[in-house]
Amino acid sequence: MLRAAFIGFASSGKTTLFQLMTSVRDTARAGAAEALVGISKVPDVRLDRLTEMYNPRKKVPATVEFSDLVAPGRTSGAQGLVDVAAFKNADALVHTLRAFRDPAIPHPSGSINPARDAQAMEDELILADLGVAERRLDRIERDLKKARSPELERERDVITLCRAALEEGRPLRSLDLKGEDLKRLRGFQFLSAKPLLIVINLDEAQLTEDGDQAMRIDRAAQVAGLTSFLARARTAAVAVCGRIELEIAQLDAADAAAFLADLGLRESGLDRVIRASYDLLGYISFFTVGDDECRAWSISRSTTAQVAAGEIHSDIARGFIRAEVVSYDHLMVRGTMAACRDHGELRLEGKEYVVKDGDIINFRFAT
Repeated sequence: MLRAAFIGFASSGKTTLFQLMTSVRDTARAGAAEALVGISKVPDVRLDRLTEMYNPRKKVPATVEFSDLVAPGRTSGAQGLVDVAAFKNADALVHTLRAFRDPAIPHPSGSINPARDAQAMEDELILADLGVAERRLDRIERDLKKARSPELERERDVITLCRAALEEGRPLRSLDLKGEDLKRLRGFQFLSAKPLLIVINLDEAQLTEDGDQAMRIDRAAQVAGLTSFLARARTAAVAVCGRIELEIAQLDAADAAAFLADLGLRESGLDRVIRASYDLLGYISFFTVGDDECRAWSISRSTTAQVAAGEIHSDIARGFIRAEVVSYDHLMVRGTMAACRDHGELRLEGKEYVVKDGDIINFRFAT
């Protein structure tokens, strides 16, 4: 399951958005620094249409696990993340930036400046990572004095590269590390190495300006002074309005849909945050369908069929024989699996087949 952690300065709307997305309330927090964890369903119209087609007993969407933490005595929530598993284990960070103006809710820094806040949070993440890198390099140097190790020497080189970037004020997500070097860093769970989703929390007037979703994000980023920040590697943005999301949360489905249509939006801001988190990490969905259940499964791009089978059950991966695969688009055009088979669009694939987004798969396996 994809895991994302909310970070943000006080009064940004971070915790409110988290609670709206997950239905987890702050009353569930056991202590001042206790992390709240909740699950959000990934919206996918393809799963909705497959469910209408098969009318199964159960529909199971893909999910994202979000966490939210209040660090005691801090306004940002970034300081102290080094020792907090809820953030260290996250696959991505979701930074809620305040762009809305409300005299009744003062900003801890005295003024509204999203670009300043984005860089301030980045600096805290970089500082936390620099401490981790320096401690690890000290340990490696002590170990190398005892005995030479090619593996430790390579790790030293990689961590030294990371330290240099951090000292220059560059987040580790900007480094182009691949293969074994990338694997060497995973155990450290560097915070600035994680993909970063910026959630720009807008005034209602900003959200309802003319333009499609992409134009709204571009305009919001430009007004907030974030254009260059968002040009960084593995960094994305979505624009929402917390006040509108609060209103939508109090409506039934039909009224909410009408409200969104009036605003020129296809889906709520909360759904867009979930989808953007999912997309930022390069996740895709494949589907299993039938009378019992229609389900969306989350996998990384470039996942092979046998590995995807293991997402369902390890026994299916272990006994993998073949995968029966049809694309979602072909099934929608033909209407039935039988028609797809007649047109040669239902294929048998082996264990090394790379699963594509929207594939509908039935795995054949030996027990």
